[in-house]
Amino acid sequence: MLVPVNAWALGDSGPPPLTPTRVLSAWTANPPVLLVVVLLAAAYLAGVHALRRRGETWPRARSLCFLVGGVGTIALVGLSVLGVYSGTLFWARALQNLLLVMFAPMFLALGAPLTLLRETLPRRARSVAGAVLHSRVARVLTFPPVVTLVLVVPPLVLYFSPLYEQTLRSSLVSGLVGVLLVFSGFVYYWSRLRVDPVPSPGSYLVTMWITLVEVMVDAALGIVLWLGPVIATGYYLGVGRSWGPDLRVDQDIGAGILWIGGDIIGLPFLATVAVRMSKEDEDSAVQIDAELDAAEVEEASAHEGAGDAEPTPARLWWEEVPELAERTRGHGA
Repeated sequence: MLVPVNAWALGDSGPPPLTPTRVLSAWTANPPVLLVVVLLAAAYLAGVHALRRRGETWPRARSLCFLVGGVGTIALVGLSVLGVYSGTLFWARALQNLLLVMFAPMFLALGAPLTLLRETLPRRARSVAGAVLHSRVARVLTFPPVVTLVLVVPPLVLYFSPLYEQTLRSSLVSGLVGVLLVFSGFVYYWSRLRVDPVPSPGSYLVTMWITLVEVMVDAALGIVLWLGPVIATGYYLGVGRSWGPDLRVDQDIGAGILWIGGDIIGLPFLATVAVRMSKEDEDSAVQIDAELDAAEVEEASAHEGAGDAEPTPARLWWEEVPELAERTRGHGA
C-alpha cells in the first residue's frame, strides 16, 4: 500500500544525488499509492456527503484530521522524495515506516471513520457492524497488553528479519507490509484515543503506560540498529549508490529517526490524550451534577406530595455515628 519499491533495477546507479532542491522537487507517480489515497478520500467524503444530505452535520475537524493528516501523510510517504529514495537510502525507508505506523494512523483514528461508516450504513448492516465491534475478537484485539504488542511487534519483525530486504526487492511484499503497519497503528490509536466507539473502553492512564512501553521499544530498536550490523547489505551494495552517506552512516541516521522521531510523534498523541481525559472528567462532573439536581427535585416533589404529614426531624451530627448514637439512646433511656 504504501511504500513504493525502488524504481531502478539493481546494478543501476539509482536516482540522482539527493540535494536540497530535490527534497522539494522529487516526486513519483506511484499507481498503487495514488489508488489507495483516492479510494480512502473518496469513501470518507462520500460518507460525509451522505450525512449532510440527511440534514446531519459532521465536524470539520474530523474531516481535516482524516483527509489532511491521515490520507495526506500516506500520499506524502509514497509520492514525495521519500517515495523516490526509499529504495536507495535506509533513512528514507525508516522515515516512511515510522510515519506509516505512528503518524498517519493517529490522524486516521482522529477522523472517526468507524463512526462515519456506522452512521451511513443501512439499519441491518449497522446491527451487524455493532455485533462485530463487540465481538470477542475485537475485545481481545483491543485489550491493553495485546494492543501494545500490535503496535510494537511489526517494526521489530520488519527490521530484525529477512522481511526488510524483501520489502526492498518486491513491490507486493512492500505493499502488504505498508498495509500491516497502517493497520497496526490504527488499531492502537483507535483503542486508545476512543474517538470511535471501542469494544471495552479502558483508562487513559493505561494509555500513558502503554505509551511509555512504546517509547522504550523505539529506543531499543534505534540502539540495536545503531550498534548492530548493517542490514540488507546485499541489496544496498547492488544498488551501486556512489553518493551520500555510506551504508553504516545511512543506517545510523535511520536509527536516530526511528528512536527520536518516534518520541517526537508521541508528543501530540500524549497531548491529545490529556485533552480527551480532561474533557471526559468535565463531562463526568456535569453528569454527576445533573443527577444530584434531579435527585433534589425528586425529593422536593416527594415532600410536596406528602401534604400536611409531619416532617421528619433533622438528625443531629452525632446521631450519624453509630457508637455515639447508641450511647445517647442509652442515656435517654
